Amino acid sequence: MRKIQAIAIIVCLLFSLTAMAENKQTGSVANKITPLPRDLEIQLALSSLPPHLRDGATVYVLNPDQGFEVVRKGTNGFHAFVARTDDAAFRGNPSYTEYRDDVLVPISFDRAGSKAHMKVLFDVAEMQAKGTLVSELKKVINDRYKTGYYKAPERAGVSYMLSPVLRTYTDPIEGDKVVTMNIPHYMFHAPHITNEDIGGKSGSQYPFVLSPGPHGYIIQIVGLTEKAVINKEYEEMIAKLCEFKKEFCLPKPGMQ
Repeated sequence: MRKIQAIAIIVCLLFSLTAMAENKQTGSVANKITPLPRDLEIQLALSSLPPHLRDGATVYVLNPDQGFEVVRKGTNGFHAFVARTDDAAFRGNPSYTEYRDDVLVPISFDRAGSKAHMKVLFDVAEMQAKGTLVSELKKVINDRYKTGYYKAPERAGVSYMLSPVLRTYTDPIEGDKVVTMNIPHYMFHAPHITNEDIGGKSGSQYPFVLSPGPHGYIIQIVGLTEKAVINKEYEEMIAKLCEFKKEFCLPKPGMQ
């Protein structure tokens, strides 16, 4: 009788361990992001920068199992990569409950931004790679903002987002709608500045403030002539992104 009970206990333990392993594997797989082809990701990352800064920038690619890794050490203090999870999604968006595999945010930071804003995106990528649940990640990121773990930039500076392709949330605070946009722009570090301070108008051709507070930016969208030059330069890259995933296709003219 004791022998039968012992066998039953062992079977139960083995079943529990197997189930735990399967659940962990399922969660891990669900949290993984499909990587872009390496050359395409590097090109997309560098497209966030103006031409004169690309050769000297530090470039990163995403390793879905670990987070961002350096593929080229730069010399000019600028850092370029493609974020696959917008950190704004974790600041107050109640509908964000699972990771997406269709976000594409080519972005660059100067020295000041790399010590402040970039750290958030790198932490998010690393936590996701480890299989951290979205609910837990949201709490950790929000707590770090509240406690000042993520500090405002130490000086004025700029984050270039000049890439012709951007896929992210239209309003991450209110919902989870994601769109692909052709909207090259500049982001200037602007801690504690509001639209009222600069006469800004959100979503317009005029400068406006995004995420007002210690981690805010002043956004300036490029002009039509500059935008046309960028689009012409990256026609082939735009086509490759669209071929890789239909969600990365830019909308036809007049549909933005």
